[in-house]
This record gives sequence, C-alpha cells and structure tokens, in this order.
Amino acid sequence: MGILPIILSGGAGTRLWPVSRETSPKPFMHLPDGQSLLAKTLLRANALPQVTNILTVTNRDYFFRTRDEYTTVQPDLANHRYLLEPFGRNTAPAVALAALWAAREHPPETVLAVLPADHLIQDLAAFARAMNHAASLASQGRLVTFGIRPTHPETGFGYIECGEPLDDAGDCAVRRFVEKPSLEKAREYLASGRFLWNSGMFCCTVGDLLAAFAAHAPEVLGPARQALEASTMGPQGMVELEAKAFAALPDISIDYAIMERAANVAVVPGEFDWSDIGSWEAVAEFVAADAAGNRASGEAVHIESRNTYTQSDGRVVATVGVDDLVIVDTADAVLVAHRSQLQRVKEVVGELKARAHEAYREHRTVSRPWGSYTVLQEGPQFKIKRIEVRPGHALSLQMHHHRSEHWIVVSGTAEVLNDERRILVRVNESTFIPAGHKHRLANPGIVPLIMIEVQSGEYLGEDDIVRFDDQYGRDCRAVS
Repeated sequence: MGILPIILSGGAGTRLWPVSRETSPKPFMHLPDGQSLLAKTLLRANALPQVTNILTVTNRDYFFRTRDEYTTVQPDLANHRYLLEPFGRNTAPAVALAALWAAREHPPETVLAVLPADHLIQDLAAFARAMNHAASLASQGRLVTFGIRPTHPETGFGYIECGEPLDDAGDCAVRRFVEKPSLEKAREYLASGRFLWNSGMFCCTVGDLLAAFAAHAPEVLGPARQALEASTMGPQGMVELEAKAFAALPDISIDYAIMERAANVAVVPGEFDWSDIGSWEAVAEFVAADAAGNRASGEAVHIESRNTYTQSDGRVVATVGVDDLVIVDTADAVLVAHRSQLQRVKEVVGELKARAHEAYREHRTVSRPWGSYTVLQEGPQFKIKRIEVRPGHALSLQMHHHRSEHWIVVSGTAEVLNDERRILVRVNESTFIPAGHKHRLANPGIVPLIMIEVQSGEYLGEDDIVRFDDQYGRDCRAVS
C-alpha cells in the first residue's frame, strides 16, 4: 500500500522566541543534535512504506530554505513537489489544496499521511508501523487521526475523546474533539482514561478527504480548487498559488472544517514518542541534566543554580543562585523566563510586534536563496553587513534610490556588474556602487564568497530595491 506524505510547514512558533521568528519559523529551528524539525519530518516521511512522492505545503518565502534543510538529510529531491502559499492561512486550506493536487497526480484510493513539520518523533520504526496501521483503516473509508496517550494533565494540547472500539488494537471511533482545557478538566480527562492528546496528524484516502470537504467545508474546497487552477508551475517542483484566488480561502483549521463534523473519524493511539516542541520546556528535555537539574545547550556555567536551562549561540551564559529559569541567548535578543511562565513567551512577540520592533520578525542573520547576510552595526545613515554568497549563486540585478554601497571582499572572489562594467573583485580588494546604479553580485567560484558591505545614505531599508532580474523567481516587491 503506497502512502503519499503531505508535510505542512509553517507557523511562527511564538512560544519559542527568540529562536523562532516570523521569517525563520519553528520548523527551521535546530534541536541540540543539529537537525531542524523540518529535516526530521522529512526523515519521518521517508520512513513510511512505499513512498514515491512527497508534497510539502509551505510559504513561498520559505521555499529555498526548505530545500536547503531537506538536502541535509536527502541530497536528491527529484521526488519532491511543493505547493507554495503567497501568505499564511491555516491547515484546512493547506490540506484541501494538497488533496486537490494529489487527485491530479494519483488515483483516489491513494492514502495521504498529513504531517506537521513542527513535531518531533524519534522512534521512526514505531511511527511507520502506526501509520501503516492507520492506512489500513483509511482504506476502509475512515478519516484517521492519531492520539497520544497523556502522561500528565496538559493544558497546552487539544484532546480527543474515544468512542466505541473498532478493533482489538485499541482503535476507536472519535466521540468528540476538545479544545485546550483548564487544569481541572485536564485532570479529569487523564483520570477517565478515555481521552488522548490530539497530535494534529492524520491519514485518509484522497477520495474520502475530498468527499469530506465537499460535504462539510465546501467554502474551503471551492476556493481551493480555483486557487490551484490559477497556479503556475515553476522549476524544481514548485507550484505557486495565485495570491488573489488564494485570498478567498477562509482561515480555518482542518479540525474545525472536517474532523469535528465528519461521522467516519477514527483515532489510532500512537505507540511512539511524540512532542509538539511547544515550549522551551520541551526543548530542554532533549539536553542531559546535571546533578542539580541544570541543562545547557552551548557554553554555560551554573553556580548554586537548580533546574535551569540555558541556550546560547556562542557566548558563555553564567547563572548564580537562580532556580527554575530558562535563558535563551541569540545574537540580538535574550529571553529570561521562569519555567512556570513559558506559555506566556508569545506575549513578548505580541509586544514586540505592537512596537514594530524587528526582533519579532527576523534574526540579525537573515537567510536568502543565494546565502545570507548579517547586520553587524547600524546607525544614522549607515549600516554594515557581512554578506555570504554560496558558490554559483547570485543576488538579483537591482538598484537602490537612496543608498550607495561599498563592498570589500574578505574570502573568495566576487563577480560584480556595476551598470555596464563587469569586474572581478578578489580578497582585500573593494568596489563602490553609487546610488542609482544597476548592479549585481555573484559568486563564480567553488568556495563561499564572504564580503563586508558598508551602506550609506538617507534611507537604508530593505525595501529600497528595484529588482530587474532574479534567478530565484522573486518579484521586485521582495527583498534582495
């Protein structure tokens, strides 16, 4: 029985700020073992039986970074396809679009495995067994979800109440879905033995899923069909959804749209480890504790401290005489929170957004299809960046109205187009790009190009770009 994995990759993961941000959301977050949640989801998809294609639904802006993460665990991506959303919606539109795409390419009895990219499951063999079992139920006409046996009264998860048993394996019809409960209710659910945590994963055939959308959420299915029909095929397996048609889709989850309304929903208890990595508490669990319960990712010194987690990008973090704290240090932001208050980290993001502070949106180092840049320092009418361009890649052909740029190469070789003049700039050499000059930077070599850019001008925003040509298919409204 073949299975088509559908990877849903999006969501800001605001409770994991300052590592997870709007332009670098939770699926791209690397765990202490060095792998991202997205890469681990791909490994999970590849562990399923008879996988021939994998479809990822994600934002257009995340496409190149998604491929980069995938290639860390699967260099050949020829069997991958991508539905690229112009902006965020919710899981019901994403799943409806995936089902419609699958119906074009596969027969209606094809089994879909819908996998959020921000979860962690480490026992891939147990997961594959559970999905294979769910696929058998799906082939019998069931919409199958996966429940996780609760180990404590958790208020951060939704719950599934089990109904009548379907077999001797513990599978049940779903009686109802329950939103995140109060602590008192969560204790009741745990004591009853009838409730499972809602994992957000499910399994069904293409035909049954589309029939469920037609019966219970036609307001999703109709616009999804129009958005897919208006889409354009791009290179590397890209299907770009047209923005105007996509905007007609409602913002609704798959649980609300389908799973809570359909009568043929079954739940399979997941006999595998599972975490939604929903807070820094969950991240800390993947780091070994010392005798006092302290955990550290990166360099740390704990003096007379207990049950404290520290994470840093390079600096030493020292704690003295503190208990039950989480400290996360990044290049441009530090989080200090009591372990009992970690669910409120999202309030920090809300406050930063209200202040229009860039720290809610992006890191000091920003990924681009061609490489990355890091803002080293900025002030009135100047900004200094470290730019890294991958071998064989190039920035867009562009022009700035309000700033000039001085480029100094520190490693590799730069090929620079400055109006009509094309030159090579080598280590310890520099060049100057006046405002108003059409220009392009490329790396023609086989090693990374690293350079320092000094910008000067009356306005230095990333939106001061007129783009004329771009090998990555970006338009002139996007940044470089």
